[in-house]
Amino acid sequence: MFREVSLLGRPMPTDRLRGWVVTIVLTVIGGVIRLQNLGYPTDKGTPVFDEKYYAWQGWQMLRNGWYEDNPAFKWTVHPPLGKQLIALGEWVFGYTGWGWRIAGAVCGALMVLLIIRIARRLTRSTLLGAIAGVLLICDGVLHLMSRTAMLDIFLAFFVLAAFGFLLLDRDQVRARLATALREGWVTTSDHGPRLGFRWYRLLCGVSLGLAAGTKWSGLYWAAAFGVLMIVWDASARRTAGVAHPWLGALRRDLLPGLWALLAVPVLVYLATWWAWFASETGFDRHLYDNWQLIFPPALRSLFGYSAAVLEFHNGLVTQPGQAHPWESKPWGWPMGLRPMLYHFDNSTTACGESSCVSATMLIGTPAMWWLAFPMLGWALWQMLGRLDWRYAAVLVAYLAGLLPWFVNLDRQMYFFYMTPVSAFLVLGLVLPLGQILGRAVDGEERRRTGLLVVALYVGLVVANFGWLWPILNGDSITNGHWQAELWLPSWR
Repeated sequence: MFREVSLLGRPMPTDRLRGWVVTIVLTVIGGVIRLQNLGYPTDKGTPVFDEKYYAWQGWQMLRNGWYEDNPAFKWTVHPPLGKQLIALGEWVFGYTGWGWRIAGAVCGALMVLLIIRIARRLTRSTLLGAIAGVLLICDGVLHLMSRTAMLDIFLAFFVLAAFGFLLLDRDQVRARLATALREGWVTTSDHGPRLGFRWYRLLCGVSLGLAAGTKWSGLYWAAAFGVLMIVWDASARRTAGVAHPWLGALRRDLLPGLWALLAVPVLVYLATWWAWFASETGFDRHLYDNWQLIFPPALRSLFGYSAAVLEFHNGLVTQPGQAHPWESKPWGWPMGLRPMLYHFDNSTTACGESSCVSATMLIGTPAMWWLAFPMLGWALWQMLGRLDWRYAAVLVAYLAGLLPWFVNLDRQMYFFYMTPVSAFLVLGLVLPLGQILGRAVDGEERRRTGLLVVALYVGLVVANFGWLWPILNGDSITNGHWQAELWLPSWR
């Protein structure tokens, strides 16, 4: 009985209806905030910042049949899925700010839904799930990236979805082992029982394949989540009383896991190139048709195309004296020490003065981002000192999006690469907020004090987001207000 309880852990909250009402209400609020005045700002009706690449590429795909064909355009250096999603919005709304941004805004709103359900499952608390939704809505990075026609918001969405399926798979594995333990067949083999087909693991692999089909950096999470899954499988078998849990995980779970988190993502990734495969004039579509290799001509050409893209990314280094004004390095990303200016117009007079400023700056809400290093330290302690699997999951997911960028520090890098990591910052903050909040068994006074502290912190985040609102949305403000928004010298 003790082992069964340990396998299942704390039960999910019973307020399912309230949980879904909270989820839907906050998702709608997040969607309204993302969608308000979505078509602004533009550069005289054209895209701003790196939208100039992806909005146009999406429009080209819409014109051609969902693939790119212009060999004179240098920047065909990412897989097609994110640009196809941008093209869907342009198909509905045309080549306008709404058209090239609507798909990202929808994904940004759906991330609110995902984070609430994920946090609720991690913490077994509807309240903490709601707090996670509020924090994600109020994150400046995810807010602006949801309103900008770039690929990173789609990558963030698919990675977060994969993380959610990973958690569902963990709970399902433990539930099946608990059933085997209760029915007495969990120890019929020293390696433990076979666990049957794991649909959530398959869906995790599909999501990771879609992430890689948006940007190659999605592969970082495929590797990290694969390691997490095997460790969790071995831990579950050990808790169930299996004699050789690690050998059992390697024998029973490794090969199916490799299929789900390696083969399936590769197949899904290749499937995202469907329009390119079907085309005759796609970019580099017939690059290596005449090479005599074992692969079909289309795959040979895709490999060659991909090799050229990899060479491009490896060669994207900062030349002496030619640094991008908003370039940054990964050691400053956790606290958002070097944000990015996407749009700036000081010719407006809409603020009521003769000279006003309209700007959009990618900046993480300081009330959240400035706690990144304490959050990481606390998560590491909870993972190693307390063996808390929840902190381990969040920490691994966070670091999977940060550490790989330290491999080649000469490469040009920018703060927006942290977009997929933002959701895991939210989860990393929600877990200690749950500890501060306490549980009902801690006593009424302790609970009230914890609730007050958590409420004050959430209020601080909302207020901080409200302060940043003008420079996240391009509102017209006075020069004095603009200077007041720039808190640190590195923000200028």
